[in-house]
Amino acid sequence: MKTKKELSPKIYKSKDGRYQIHLWFKNKRYRFANGSAIGENLMPNLLEEPERGNMAFLMCSAFQLAIAKGWRPVDKKKEAAEKKKRLSSIADVVLERKLKFNYSDYYRRDLIRTHANWNKYLRKEGLSNLLITDLTIDVIAKFVYEYAPSPESMKNVKRNISALLRDELETHGVFLNYKRIKLPRTTQQLHKPIKDVGKLLNDIKAFNDNLYLCALMTYALLLRPHREIRCLTVGDFNEDFSLLSLDGERVKSKKNRILPVPSFVQEELQQRFQECDDAVNLFSRRRRAYHRDYFKNRWSDYKRQTDLVEKNQTIYSFRHTGAIRVFEKTGSLQKLQQVMGHSDMKVSLTYLRGLEVKQLDVEDLPNL
Repeated sequence: MKTKKELSPKIYKSKDGRYQIHLWFKNKRYRFANGSAIGENLMPNLLEEPERGNMAFLMCSAFQLAIAKGWRPVDKKKEAAEKKKRLSSIADVVLERKLKFNYSDYYRRDLIRTHANWNKYLRKEGLSNLLITDLTIDVIAKFVYEYAPSPESMKNVKRNISALLRDELETHGVFLNYKRIKLPRTTQQLHKPIKDVGKLLNDIKAFNDNLYLCALMTYALLLRPHREIRCLTVGDFNEDFSLLSLDGERVKSKKNRILPVPSFVQEELQQRFQECDDAVNLFSRRRRAYHRDYFKNRWSDYKRQTDLVEKNQTIYSFRHTGAIRVFEKTGSLQKLQQVMGHSDMKVSLTYLRGLEVKQLDVEDLPNL
């Protein structure tokens, strides 16, 4: 049986007069029409004979010299497959896929920032070309500890890097125990409910009518102001504004929501939008909604000129206050989950822990 001599470049000339260098490596034949594979600007087939043949001879010599210095041909298909299994590629693939979904702008920006920091970390540590099969949980833990701006944000960074890596890693058979990334305990912060909702709403109404309507609906319907309320149109309500219907694409839980509208909100909407087209946005009065920071900016403007808002109170405080009222009236965690639009009752329970909700009566405490 005739065997091929490996790493021995030969000149081949085709019938149309074009030259190639052929060589064998690991039982695979490689063909090169120019010297780019070895970093040489040698292109014999751009020349006329006899310069073409002379350049081909020179190119063959260049390949021999490169081989002597340790160069080896690379299987491009194999290289592409291996590239997909490198750490630097995994997060790229997942980020591209996730950005096609209808996630909130905040979450999308968060993922992009985490992705950029992850690539920066890999380059700094010299891990960009590390195969995913060699990845350990300690590498991810170090990233979380180093690139979280504060101890409070470590949980968020851990969640984001898990979202960028976990599924793709497990698809390739790499299973890591993320519970081994121990995070410091953080002090729980109480959300500050609003003591006198009516007084604050009246003051906001005198300042800005759009901010007033947003705050009113955040409190009464417990919708999220910066996306769910900001993008509402007249057509999202029935004819007398007594019922609101939103499909899952427009709410955080991704579930359809149908909410009764309290009479005091219904009256405000009837006064404003009785003659409007269904496609009109409630706040811009056009078919296009205001930008995502619209209410954030209006709230900042309002806070600068009032003394009715306590420290750390935001427009979300109307939603927190509404949640307390619902729970105090019904005592039902299930109803709170439904009205808040939470996907899981555990989320509602966690939410309550961060609110000023009295969970014990004095009679429940031990006495002597």
